[in-house]
Amino acid sequence: MGSIDGLDLGTFGVYTFDFEFQPAAQMRDSVQELEERGWKALWFPELLGREALTQAGFLLASTERMHIVNGIAKIWSRGAMWTHGAALLLADAYPDRHVLGLGFGGNDRPGTTPMTAMTEYLDELDELDARKTPNPAPKAPMRRILAAYGPKMLQLARDRSAGAHCYKVNVAHTAHAREILGPDAFLGVEHAVLFETDPGKARAMAREHMHAYLNGKFNIAKFRRLGYSEEDISNGGSDRLIDDFVFWGDLDTIVKKLHGHVDAGADHVTVQVIGVEPGQSAMPHWRRLGEALLS
Repeated sequence: MGSIDGLDLGTFGVYTFDFEFQPAAQMRDSVQELEERGWKALWFPELLGREALTQAGFLLASTERMHIVNGIAKIWSRGAMWTHGAALLLADAYPDRHVLGLGFGGNDRPGTTPMTAMTEYLDELDELDARKTPNPAPKAPMRRILAAYGPKMLQLARDRSAGAHCYKVNVAHTAHAREILGPDAFLGVEHAVLFETDPGKARAMAREHMHAYLNGKFNIAKFRRLGYSEEDISNGGSDRLIDDFVFWGDLDTIVKKLHGHVDAGADHVTVQVIGVEPGQSAMPHWRRLGEALLS
């Protein structure tokens, strides 16, 4: 489990927004401790200003073995030529350690659709691969995956990349995604966890986390495809929806639920700890999770 084109990411990895709020020295200390504790893969988004491939390079330079995965680099943040050149450099400088995760980032772009935009972007990347550029080719391959929810994007991920990264999905979606991807393509899924055992407090914090996703049209469409009603999606999300998308409780409860994605066909589950104030560290929770998930 956890292999993507020969890279062993492990069955479980770390997904974090936290680095957006941390100075470089704290980021370095955090990622080095995660590596020392046995985490093989760290995923991070491109969201609040830190550029995806620059940050990937910094995290790779700060570690020795850990795989660093863009989850995701937005295709509308940079042209394909610059993504291609940056990813080639990272593949050359840090062989077999970087994975380029691409996605459209959940935003509208007038005059196109996510499927069309992604297809055209991949066409440009493949054209650059096919022709000679001044940039030396790395000895280790450049690996890419696609953010995917719906059937068409999952098919594109299967056919044009090493596989799919599914963000904010439930276990049923993981099983459905595996059916579309087939047995060979990589399937990585993200899931949020919250160390809070009081149901009222846990669901209140989980609703705060889910607010943006419950108000974005692409995520709403995903929730509807998964069978959630308008009542489930509205008013901050029903208890059923919230409990499906944020695993809360004690360590044993959370760990058991995370294994549900593996049982449903995920190669790799990247775990996002929520409930941590910006600028603070989730490291105490990663230590507990590592002891339970990496043994």
